[in-house]
Amino acid sequence: MSTAPEKSDTTSAPAPAPAPVPPPVATGAPTDAVEDKEKAVVPVPIVNKTKEEPVTKKASSGSIDRDIALAEVEKEKRSSFIKAWEDSEKSKAENKAQKKLSAVSAWENSKKANLEAKLKNIEEQLEKKKGEYGEKMKNKVALIHKEAEEKKAMVEAQRSEELLKAEETAAKFRATGTVPKNFLGCF
Repeated sequence: MSTAPEKSDTTSAPAPAPAPVPPPVATGAPTDAVEDKEKAVVPVPIVNKTKEEPVTKKASSGSIDRDIALAEVEKEKRSSFIKAWEDSEKSKAENKAQKKLSAVSAWENSKKANLEAKLKNIEEQLEKKKGEYGEKMKNKVALIHKEAEEKKAMVEAQRSEELLKAEETAAKFRATGTVPKNFLGCF
């Protein structure tokens, strides 16, 4: 009976050994992951381990060490794959953010240029209107000056007329020898 449990231990040992070994993970780029998994799923050494273990007890302890080493290698592969994936995702996020930032900068620059062009156009229109209004004001000033000259000429003509009339009236008073009545009314 003691030999039967030993046989069951040797036969049961190969069954648990493959279970703790995690599935192989690809170490290449994410696009090659499917191919690597397919390649890693079919390794022959796993089958050889089960055949070698029942041969001797030393081989079984060696296969356990080898299984542990393989598990460590698989763990390192997995962690390196995860690290590569993480770096890839981070670089994608950085590139995406950089692309969006450059798009926002381009949008901002185009809007600024558009507004500056509108401002320049408005300034040109204002300068044009300023010139037109300036010309109108100059014309109005010239017209007012012309009217003022006409009024001055009329005042001068009236003054000349009144002076001439006063001289004629004075000559008439001298000739007749009479004194003007308006003159006495002032005192």
